[in-house]
This record gives sequence, C-alpha cells and structure tokens, in this order.
Amino acid sequence: MAGKLDEIIAHKRREIAPRLRPVSEDELGRLHASLPAPPSFARALLRADGRLAIIAEIKRRSPSAGDIKAGANAGDQAARYHAAGADALSVLTDERYFGGSLDDLRDAAGRVRAGPAPAIPCLRKDFMVHPIQVREARESGASAILIIVRAIPDEEIRVLRGAAAAAGLDALFEIHDEADLERALRHGAAIIGVNNRDLDTFTTDLSLSERLIPRMPAGVTAVSESGIHAGADAARAIAAGARAALVGEALMKAADPAALIAAFRGR
Repeated sequence: MAGKLDEIIAHKRREIAPRLRPVSEDELGRLHASLPAPPSFARALLRADGRLAIIAEIKRRSPSAGDIKAGANAGDQAARYHAAGADALSVLTDERYFGGSLDDLRDAAGRVRAGPAPAIPCLRKDFMVHPIQVREARESGASAILIIVRAIPDEEIRVLRGAAAAAGLDALFEIHDEADLERALRHGAAIIGVNNRDLDTFTTDLSLSERLIPRMPAGVTAVSESGIHAGADAARAIAAGARAALVGEALMKAADPAALIAAFRGR
C-alpha cells in the first residue's frame, strides 16, 4: 500500500481515534436485535430478471474527479435514485476526501425506506478500520459495509467481517488485483467488487473487471466498480460476469438517472 490510499487510511485512523473503544461482536449482536432488520444488500444484487443490478452512489466529490455535485442533498439524491430504479445505494460517509458524513447515510436510508415503494439497501462507503465504524453504520441505517482489501492487514479484515456479521450487515470486499482476490476469498467474501480505478494513481481500466471477475468462484456475487459511464461500459462488465455495477460520477451528473440505469441494463 502506498500513495494516496496510504494517506487516506492514515488520516482515517487519526480521525476516528478520539471515539475508539472496544466493540465486541456480542455488543453488535445486541444492537442488531434492538433495531429493525435492514433490507438485504446481498439479495438486492441478485435481480430476479437476471439483469445488471445497479448500486447508485451518492458522492459530492472525490480526489480523482474533484467536485462532482457540490452541495447535493443526500436524501434528495437517494430519492431520485430510488425512483429511477436503483437496486441499492452506496453512500460516501468520508468527509475530508469525499465530502460525506454519517448524516448523509441516515438521510439516504430514511428516504429509501419511506413511502409505498419497496425499500432498497444502503452501503456505508468509507475507509473501514475498526468495529466502531460498523456500529455507526448499523445505527445509521446501513445494510452493508465496504472492506478495501489492500488497505488493511488480514487481522483487521477478520475483525471487520465478524463485526459486520454480528451487526446483521453484509460486507462488500473491494479488490484491485489477483493478490487482493486471493485474500478476499480466504476471508470468505461472498460479495466482491473489482475497483477499476487504482486508488493510488486514480487511473481507471475496465479490463481489470474483465480479468478478475472470471477468476471468482461460483457463488460469489461479482460487482464492477468505477469507470462505468454508458451502456457499452456496463455491457463489458456483464460479459465478464458481473451481477452488479457500482456507479457514482455518471449517475450524480445524469439529468435523467432512470434513462442511464435503463441503458446500463441494456434496455
């Protein structure tokens, strides 16, 4: 690990240090039992019609793109995505680098669970290093957390995976190369996302999904992340074996998210 990702993880550890305390799986289990069960992230990615599931991301800015949609209201954006037919949401909760917060997650989760339409799940998209962040995710309405495999050592991955399970949350394991894939599989990952963008150099290459997804065993739900802007990009991910795509910048900027989501599904 080096470069920008190293910087971000180091900052995240400093950021959460004031609120760190031991968080056991028993504590997370009790929390889970005390709250309504969140909608399943894993099930949302397996559409009954077999078409590509879309994880629509709420992201105001990023280190690679700069401002994407400055000032966007997370609840309003969540409602737009829900109405457009997104299967799940990814909500950035990192403030320094992405302009997000836990309030965004709470607002988004609240909006997509209100009203007559079926609720859709939310992924807490952040740089996870400690179970306290898992507790925050569960309290704020998340259905899943992100585990960036190359960002943390195996012991922290093991602890985070156990914490997520105890809290009733799914885990999306994010990988970028074969070594990451091997580590994710050793940890029993059931949902694996290939980040087509290198988090150190910010270069994006869809051929990463084409190379890595076919190496995933049957039973793993494959997600292609980043670099998907049009139907042709989604078609490449589908051909590689992706069951879902995580799309941020293109949907944040789209005048008609429903039309873009339909294009991703080949309609």
